Amino acid sequence: MRLQRVLAVAKKDIRIYYAKGPVLIFGILIPAFFFLAFTMGREMSGTQLVAGLVGMALWFTSTSISPVIGPWETRDGTLERLASAPITVTEILLGDVLASAAVGVAITGVATVVLSVVIGIVIPHPISLGIGLVLAAFGFSALGVLMAAIPTDATSDVMMLATLIKFPVIFVSGIFVPVENLPEWGRLVAYASPLTYLVETTKYGLGSGERVGIWLVGLFLFFILTFGFAVVLHRRTLPRRL
Repeated sequence: MRLQRVLAVAKKDIRIYYAKGPVLIFGILIPAFFFLAFTMGREMSGTQLVAGLVGMALWFTSTSISPVIGPWETRDGTLERLASAPITVTEILLGDVLASAAVGVAITGVATVVLSVVIGIVIPHPISLGIGLVLAAFGFSALGVLMAAIPTDATSDVMMLATLIKFPVIFVSGIFVPVENLPEWGRLVAYASPLTYLVETTKYGLGSGERVGIWLVGLFLFFILTFGFAVVLHRRTLPRRL
């Protein structure tokens, strides 16, 4: 694998697909309004508030464009040019993930700092928080790329699947209700969500919680498994999209 090829794909994606309004809308405005709608009138700590908003911002940002890059390139014929170039499917997908993760970390990182300053929360573990944001961004972006494996040139087909996955996940990830306050069956469901690991990592970074290693390992494994599955599926469906 050549890093130059991966970076070239990532640069192309950022220039063409991510310099658009929907990224900011899905990454900042929708999570903010959505979260406020469910927290108005409820008592929540500053840590829980920031962790929830950060989790939702990164979740929506990293999965806003990555699922539809495949259909867009199939429709415009650019996927065929990429497939004929001296580049592997793994390198193409890793470039897509890198672009999505970079944008997600940039937007969410700024939002985290601003929220912490406004609310007056200190970040005692910035390194752990930063690592968690990066790992989560790569994992969430890989999930978006996985959804893009559907052999179609219609973005609506992929967005329908993305919506069915993205919105239910936020309700079972400890954003609105801390995981420790959930019943036993609720905790089992929450721990199946990678967004839960990001929320718990963010809370640790903000000084709440006693362990972070297990959440970081969970985010790393989620990225490895999701990206590996995405590569396998894209190799199978790529000929049907050319």
